[in-house]
Amino acid sequence: MKLSISHVTHYEYETPVTDSVNEIRLTPSTNERQSCYQQAIWIEPNASLFSYEDYFGNRVHAFSVNNPHRKLTIRTQMTVVTRSAPSPEEQAALMNGRPAREAWLWLESEEAHNRFAEFLLPTGYTAVTPAVRLFADSVDSAADDKELSVLGWLTELSSKIREDFIYDPNATTVKTKAADLLENKRGVCQDFAHLMIACSRARRIPARYVSGYHFVGDLQGGASGFEQASHAWVEAYVPSVGWCCFDPTNKTPVGERYVKLGHGRDYIDIVPVKGVYQGSGEQRLQVLVDVRRLED
Repeated sequence: MKLSISHVTHYEYETPVTDSVNEIRLTPSTNERQSCYQQAIWIEPNASLFSYEDYFGNRVHAFSVNNPHRKLTIRTQMTVVTRSAPSPEEQAALMNGRPAREAWLWLESEEAHNRFAEFLLPTGYTAVTPAVRLFADSVDSAADDKELSVLGWLTELSSKIREDFIYDPNATTVKTKAADLLENKRGVCQDFAHLMIACSRARRIPARYVSGYHFVGDLQGGASGFEQASHAWVEAYVPSVGWCCFDPTNKTPVGERYVKLGHGRDYIDIVPVKGVYQGSGEQRLQVLVDVRRLED
């Protein structure tokens, strides 16, 4: 699928600010599932961009606006071609008939811990509290005593989060943690992703937070009634298969309708736009995202 994406971030400041230093992570990844063919970035007031890759391999653009200004606008326009998600049969073929227990044992090994340490340790958003561990254990109870494979367990976990919690954009904030979602029973895609990551790490499954876009513009009512172009989901590591995508918010497989910007340990590692400035007074933020399908 060929998608055109426009992302506009606009700040207005109550009083003039200076020395605004910013980082943006708004460049789609190019991997086996998608290719970014074109991207343009505009900054107003005009500023030079410096580009680099962060620790996780995400493309970062940094810039500074030193002169006094009351407004700051960041515009990006990109064209991305995506591919369909691997079928369950294709994923099963990669496991080559290996027993489920073998994969679980490997995840407990020193090799796995050393290789994926950053995606196994708890973070501020994904702390493994007793409540998180109890929720993770409930996935096994729901499986009717069947021995789930790692892939099967993750699929069940994603479904359970989707079924047990209510999508409510007014229930949480950008600072809400996984344990808070368990208490409030309401949240958004960021919260659902953090809970899935925390539960996965409780079971020693490497998991990472993914930021990107979800195209639902041509679906009646959206994928699950949530017409939210900016989106967050999860990648978890399955032995013999690799990094697999899971969306605990929507039932649709993570396939050609999803565009990945980048990944990290949690939301903080992959904030789309962040920065600091000198000045006082309030600021107003407006974000506009538009994802459209192009003719092939």
